[in-house]
Amino acid sequence: MENRIADLEVRLTYQESTLDELNEVIVKQQSQIDVLLIQVEYLRSQLEGQSDQPVEGSDDAPPPHY
Repeated sequence: MENRIADLEVRLTYQESTLDELNEVIVKQQSQIDVLLIQVEYLRSQLEGQSDQPVEGSDDAPPPHY
């Protein structure tokens, strides 16, 4: 009976360690996601600001093959 209890304690310790490691990974990933969301919003605002301006060398005339 004591062997079974010791085995369960070892398993519990291993599981707690694994959960702590997984939690650290999740926290790091969330931080990365937050940074990426900020970057996406910045890029979106840059694109929206440029959409009102004509692209260099572009005129609205159709290409010659039309």
